[in-house]
Amino acid sequence: MTSSMSESSIGVSPGRVNLIGEHTDYNEGFVLPIALGHVATVTATAGGTGVRVGSAQLGESVDLDELSPGPRAWWGYVAGVVWALRERGHSIGPVTLDIDSAVPLGGGLSSSAAIECATALALDGLAGLGLDAQELAAVAQAAENGFMGVPTGPMDQRASLWCTTDHALLLDCRTLTTEQVPFALPDDLVLALVDTRSPHVLADGHYAERRAACARAADALGVRALRDVTEADLPAALARLGDEVLVRRTRHVVTENARVLAAVEGLGAGDWAVFGSLLTASHASMRDEYEITVPTVDLAVEVALASGALGARMTGGGFGGTVIALLPAGRLAAFTAALQDAYARRGFDLPAVSTTRAGAGGMELSSRA
Repeated sequence: MTSSMSESSIGVSPGRVNLIGEHTDYNEGFVLPIALGHVATVTATAGGTGVRVGSAQLGESVDLDELSPGPRAWWGYVAGVVWALRERGHSIGPVTLDIDSAVPLGGGLSSSAAIECATALALDGLAGLGLDAQELAAVAQAAENGFMGVPTGPMDQRASLWCTTDHALLLDCRTLTTEQVPFALPDDLVLALVDTRSPHVLADGHYAERRAACARAADALGVRALRDVTEADLPAALARLGDEVLVRRTRHVVTENARVLAAVEGLGAGDWAVFGSLLTASHASMRDEYEITVPTVDLAVEVALASGALGARMTGGGFGGTVIALLPAGRLAAFTAALQDAYARRGFDLPAVSTTRAGAGGMELSSRA
């Protein structure tokens, strides 16, 4: 049901970097993301005859008279939010949705969730829906799962909306309960982001294959999800799985859940060395057990560790994307130079290195009557 409607409303929502907890979300496990400073802005303006979606970055727009689920181009992440709201009984009329996003595309930083959440916030303000944080996240996730057909878990949209400044968000992906974990880096450390220039695409089937394998493993073990297998249970559980692929996938998910909880303990104790070592162990598991890394990201991790990083790992769904590295601040320049040199020698496109801190989640920026 719709209450008062304004002519235009703006939603702003950030990308996210998952510190640790990869491919645990759809296994009902634990994740630990932070919000980035890079944001997507969506302006919703009432009027027209259907749904018009435009992108400032692409310089393109599309007019849609009907919305039906299925694989779509870039505009589907926006139109899918309109569809999800209508599916929930909200009367969203003709609207123009203009995207202006600084979140890198295909970098594993959840540019799609940033756009979805910004759209949900803009439409919430435009139509005066008054949706709470839980419902906004559910609507944004429904756009990705139900409209775009990408079977992601609940992390990305909730990180984009629920994170707070200088904190990581410990999210239990079964109960959707959260804990804000302090993540204010000391002055002598930086969290580097490496854009490996190897975009990943979750809709290409690899992600769905990993998720299906986890479901088969859980079914074979007689549990609701792999989250229900503990490290103590792991040897016996693996012995029951005859398929070596399922063994590797299960080993990653179970040990990754344990690493998330250990990371929270390490952060609580201010032990950045322990936290860093868990990042590196996570990457090794993604590489060897889940088999989702590629040479560009493996090389970035290797160079980071050789440059004195306390830890480094790929973040995001895999097969490219972004690497994070926890580095002494004084080693950042040397790491960047070494990485550029290593990529050049291998013939890879040169990477880009930046730094980030834990930012705040999305907001409705303004509304004009």
